[in-house]
Amino acid sequence: MSDALEVATYNIHKGFSFFRRRMVIHDVRENLRLLDADLVFLQEVQGVHARHARHFHNWPTQPQYEFLADSVWPDFAYGRNAVYDDGHHGNAILSRFPIQRWDNQDISGHRFESRGLLHCEIAVPGWPQLLHCVCVHLALSAGHRNVQMRTLQTRIEQLVPPSAPLIIAGDFNDWTRNAQDGLARALNLREAFESAHGRPARSFPAALPVLQLDRIYVRGFEVRQARVHHGQPWARISDHAALSSTLRRL
Repeated sequence: MSDALEVATYNIHKGFSFFRRRMVIHDVRENLRLLDADLVFLQEVQGVHARHARHFHNWPTQPQYEFLADSVWPDFAYGRNAVYDDGHHGNAILSRFPIQRWDNQDISGHRFESRGLLHCEIAVPGWPQLLHCVCVHLALSAGHRNVQMRTLQTRIEQLVPPSAPLIIAGDFNDWTRNAQDGLARALNLREAFESAHGRPARSFPAALPVLQLDRIYVRGFEVRQARVHHGQPWARISDHAALSSTLRRL
């Protein structure tokens, strides 16, 4: 039994480089493995894209979440959010531990911006309660984000026991820090980078991060470390930096 947990969150930009110039999903897989995370929260994951599969000779034959999980993360869940003629994309959680249940809740603000909350309940060996994990990708507009955060708050209050360990991570698009002022206080959450460094991580753009868009919120954990993975090689494989954190169960 271990109380330690390594987690990461990453917007993978559908497996394409900044400005979508190159298909880089193989590089994404290689660099994700280097993080050695127990749990990975992913946004903008391509489930299916028929045109890309025809155009790129080395496009994975599996959905991207299966291709990334491979032999490292035996369990995974995918929440399909945006559906179009060539395929679909959404959020995914990769896990070294069994996922007991999962659900994807549609929180789209309008039909041109499909969003969802992917909620997994994970059985960590030796832990008396299931670990609740929610992967998010919130809207670009503040008004829609605020509605989505209220929906997330309601979901947590209704479905997650107050004593259960909880991680909410992903792309919040929250450069105004409304999540800290509202969501985090309402749910008694701690943000990993706030705890370790005094402020959320700068995660966008990956080459030289300025905006604080991505977050790792936790409840029932001590934050041991929090790291931003930017610059090379990360700047070549997505417009967002990856975040990772070492947690210890309280």
